[in-house]
Amino acid sequence: MPNKKQDLIDQTLQDLNNDGVDRRGFLKCMAWAGTGLVWTMSGGIPVSRAFAKGYGKDAGKDKRADFTFVQISDSHIGFNKPANPDVTATLQTAINKINAMSHKPDFIIHTGDLSQLSKPSEFDTLDQALKGASAKQVYFVPGEHDMLSDNGEQFLQRYGKGTKGTGWYSFDHKGVHFVGLVNVANLKAGGMGSLGHEQLEWLEDDLKGRSASTPIVLFAHIPLWTIYPEWGWGTDDSEQALSYVKRFGSVTVLNGHIHQIMQKVEGKVSFHTAMSTAFPQPAPGKAPSAGPMKVPADQLQQVLGITDVNYVVSGRSLAVVDSPLGDSGSSASGNGGGPGGS
Repeated sequence: MPNKKQDLIDQTLQDLNNDGVDRRGFLKCMAWAGTGLVWTMSGGIPVSRAFAKGYGKDAGKDKRADFTFVQISDSHIGFNKPANPDVTATLQTAINKINAMSHKPDFIIHTGDLSQLSKPSEFDTLDQALKGASAKQVYFVPGEHDMLSDNGEQFLQRYGKGTKGTGWYSFDHKGVHFVGLVNVANLKAGGMGSLGHEQLEWLEDDLKGRSASTPIVLFAHIPLWTIYPEWGWGTDDSEQALSYVKRFGSVTVLNGHIHQIMQKVEGKVSFHTAMSTAFPQPAPGKAPSAGPMKVPADQLQQVLGITDVNYVVSGRSLAVVDSPLGDSGSSASGNGGGPGGS
């Protein structure tokens, strides 16, 4: 009788110890071209349209948009397993895409797992790469990999200056209120994220007194909705956090962690998880466990990417564009920054 479990392992994960791809062959795979979707959110209802292939002169352009920002996630600098033997190169590809946008984004949000093992050298490499991004401002929240060696102390020193607690904070930009949350400091059973009482109280207070017409963007590493608790893909006290934003007319929740695009709309709250710039993970329940997923070398660029978000004042809406890294772009120079700088 065929071993279905073993077939699934072979098909989904392949052999992580024998990738058969040399460095030169891997880097050649960065010529992949692909498409994405623009999600225009109005009244909490997303409407999609095709995103033009490539990052040419018209890509990323929306004449209605008052500003644009880009989300990147899960760089995992320091990871060097067969699923991606050069994560620094794919991060650079993402930065090249950002720099090739027709309109320079106002800032970048990085939704965690900057590093693989929270080593100083890994953060140094990330900082150096982000200095070449056209966006001058970079905002960060930590992933669990950024807190492995010192409970996040180094992350806070580098990227968390002026933040509260383990690194949460908020800021306003052109009429939109952004809130960076930390749900990796006290992981629960199975790896589920947790915000904790202190942060929840701060969030409630932070949102008090704001007009219900203010667009809200929450961002954290682990999804703020339960996707697959068996793999820890969710936040155990997110329901309480989300109760504080129910009165707002437009709420967008951006997360990383699961290394793939997943979306959900509940009322006026739209949830969106981003692709990784490092490696993909299997779909929920489609493998024995979560973790780096090896794909054929010439397909890697299809499952890595960035998220480009355009805010439109007139409709209180956000247009979300997911784009695989295979879309080519030219590099440019710039400066990074953010809470703690980059």
